Amino acid sequence: MKKPILYLLFTLFFTSLTNAQVIYKTLESSKLGKTRELKIQLPRGYNNDKDKSYPLFIVLDGDYLFEAVAGNVDYYTYWEDMPEAIVVGVNQFDDRFEDSMYSAQNSLPVETGAAFFEFIGAELIPFIETTYRTGKFKVAIGHGETANFINYYLLKEQPLFQGYIAISPELAPKMITYLPERLSKIQAKTFYYLATTNNDSESIKKMTEALNMDVKVIDNKNLLYKYDTFENPTHYSVPTHALPNALESIFHVFQPISKKEYQETILKLDTSPVTYLQEKYQTIKDLFGIEKQILINDFKAISAAIEKTEKFEYYEELGKMAQKQYPKTLLGSYYVARFQEETGDPKKAMKTYQSAYILEEIGGITKDLMLEKSDAIKADFGY
Repeated sequence: MKKPILYLLFTLFFTSLTNAQVIYKTLESSKLGKTRELKIQLPRGYNNDKDKSYPLFIVLDGDYLFEAVAGNVDYYTYWEDMPEAIVVGVNQFDDRFEDSMYSAQNSLPVETGAAFFEFIGAELIPFIETTYRTGKFKVAIGHGETANFINYYLLKEQPLFQGYIAISPELAPKMITYLPERLSKIQAKTFYYLATTNNDSESIKKMTEALNMDVKVIDNKNLLYKYDTFENPTHYSVPTHALPNALESIFHVFQPISKKEYQETILKLDTSPVTYLQEKYQTIKDLFGIEKQILINDFKAISAAIEKTEKFEYYEELGKMAQKQYPKTLLGSYYVARFQEETGDPKKAMKTYQSAYILEEIGGITKDLMLEKSDAIKADFGY
């Protein structure tokens, strides 16, 4: 009985979130010669910070796929596992076949397919960018025929998107040649997620597996690739299984340091764990264009690694970083004092603990703890 109830609550949670934020618009297109309906979800805090920009998701098959993407994006941003983002769905209910049309000779968009290709790049995205505060990071999502279509933007000399989520793609015949060639030479960081299910048609399974075999062996540091194959979902339900994996894969670096990352990577570093933390957040800035404040959880993970490995010299740099990120709190002073205490200057450490008493408590570092540390040094050395 619990599972149906939890599923109902989960569905209602997503529905209440997305319905409250969705904007419906109609965009007049000269490329298509008609209007196209859009669904747009803005982040919860969009109106709170007028200077903040957001990654952009373009969702094809928006008439049924938009809600699944919007719900997952809102859920992951709520838990800070990915940045807040703008999600735009393009309805294609009556136009899907024409929108996806490609040439039988070269597998590239032709006629109405070429017009839809131009609509996305020359009309839709400029409209969204001038209407809303979008950042430089863009993700395209498609399913079936539209999962094939999003790849055409990757074939451009300057790809329109930095992330691609292709779910059970109905690939054009030459796409399995075009994509590996392009991905092997891509010169900017590009995320590519590919998924299928054992219940897909034989043509989808055969073509997708062939594509995966070629892409997974590509040696290109700019390509971040993940492939999933699911055992039970149907072709139409697989997006609900694939989307969480896709978002976790694309935004892995954005997520807080996990127990696995701490144990398998940070504790085994030969270099400074503080440098690792700096590079993590620099990568977030470079990839997503976001100046993310370093999480308290991540400071604590690096501190734990310093204690575990007894490399206390790294506390000084960590303390300076914490003072910059959280200047009104005890965090930076605590790390600086630990550095002083463990590297031969207990008297200075005692004064640092004492002088920080006026600052705010944070992340389990309390004023009582600072006084206890100071008193312990005083007792040990008789200051």
